[in-house]
Amino acid sequence: QVQLVESGGGLVQAGGSLRLSCAASGTIFSINAMGWYRQAPGKQRELVAAITSGGSTNYADSVKGRFTISTNNAKNTVYLQMSSLKPEDTAVYYCNADIRTGLGLWSHDYWGQGTQVTVSS
Repeated sequence: QVQLVESGGGLVQAGGSLRLSCAASGTIFSINAMGWYRQAPGKQRELVAAITSGGSTNYADSVKGRFTISTNNAKNTVYLQMSSLKPEDTAVYYCNADIRTGLGLWSHDYWGQGTQVTVSS
């Protein structure tokens, strides 16, 4: 059983910064990739940023240059440093991880419960 627990959301003014954290716990053999998605009201969930176990990163065009994803592999934790926040960044942010729970087993996607980020203008 695997759990992803997010923290760090909140209310911030436009131009401000926030740092999201997501810690994975439970039966973890290996983590292939971790990432952050977001879903604004009335919109589909979209990828914000992702990072592989090898350190390769991928960002949505809308956040490039403003957001940075990183990991602490020893703590099975992924971070999202968000700067120069805009009102359109307002959404529920979800942590995602592709985790293998045992040797020889397929990996599966796991999701956090979501954390609200609100950017006021």
